[in-house]
Amino acid sequence: MSDINPDTGESMGSSRSPRFTMWAAFLIFSAITLGGAVEEKNTDTDIDSDGLKNQRWVIACSSITFAFTFIAVALQLHPIGASIIVGTKAEGFVILLLTAFWAATVTIVSDARNGLAVGEGGAVINGNLYYFSWAGFVTAIMLIVSYLRGAFGVDVAGEIRNRAARLTPWSAVLASQLIVMGASANIFDQECAPQLESDVFCRRTAFGISIGAIGTAFALVIVGMKISTSSISFMVESAFAGILTILNAFGVAYLTSTKGPGSALGNLYYFSWISLVFSAMLVASCFETYKNGGNPPPSAEHSAGSEVAYNNNEPKSDDINVETLEDQI
Repeated sequence: MSDINPDTGESMGSSRSPRFTMWAAFLIFSAITLGGAVEEKNTDTDIDSDGLKNQRWVIACSSITFAFTFIAVALQLHPIGASIIVGTKAEGFVILLLTAFWAATVTIVSDARNGLAVGEGGAVINGNLYYFSWAGFVTAIMLIVSYLRGAFGVDVAGEIRNRAARLTPWSAVLASQLIVMGASANIFDQECAPQLESDVFCRRTAFGISIGAIGTAFALVIVGMKISTSSISFMVESAFAGILTILNAFGVAYLTSTKGPGSALGNLYYFSWISLVFSAMLVASCFETYKNGGNPPPSAEHSAGSEVAYNNNEPKSDDINVETLEDQI
């Protein structure tokens, strides 16, 4: 049985990396994405030259990822092969390269102009290609986090949590609002010609762009302040969280309704809801901080530690009290 390094979380004495499962999952996701991209390219003949180039890019990225992940998984099946890749600079370089590839892949796949996973109006037309391309991108991010922790002892998630309160949900709001803005802008460019800009659909699409832009600006300010100074005015943060919650509530109502651009399942639908959920979580967290007088709620460990310390100071039932002569006098 292998031991675990308490500092890095790496498995010691084992040929397989703790990232073996992620590499195997990435292999499966890239294979499914590759198959979906090839199928769409062969069936969709009504596509312009730019869309055709983007389709070829997705196929190339998926093919390269499949090859690299297959090699990584195969090497880790034997101790000698594992020593070549596990925790090495080569592994880190491959992970960074594949992450860059899949950031571009997700962008292309989610663009309706490329005729891959998303059709007109932002609706998902190829579920395998859409969902597994996103799954591959998330897996690539998880590989980066795990590699940094294992190779350099850098706990990215822990550093974010310890840097400042609520930095993680604010970062999630920033990412989701960027996607809302981009998805709305993409739909507006495709569906809303100048003569149709007064249409209900187009007005709601423009509203989505506005929500995404405002949310991105607010979240960027908060994240930037928390990273640079580790603190920000509690009133400002609470006000921003409240405003974003209200805006995203209206956004979900108008964008995902029948006449809205996000009514069909796609980036705009999912990330409109994600933005609302994280904004509401921020409001709830700020309220908890307010109830505790501006301090975060006491942790369970602290409470437990205080209770243990208190109990240790109490006299035990088995102890015998001995009175001295001075006490009696």
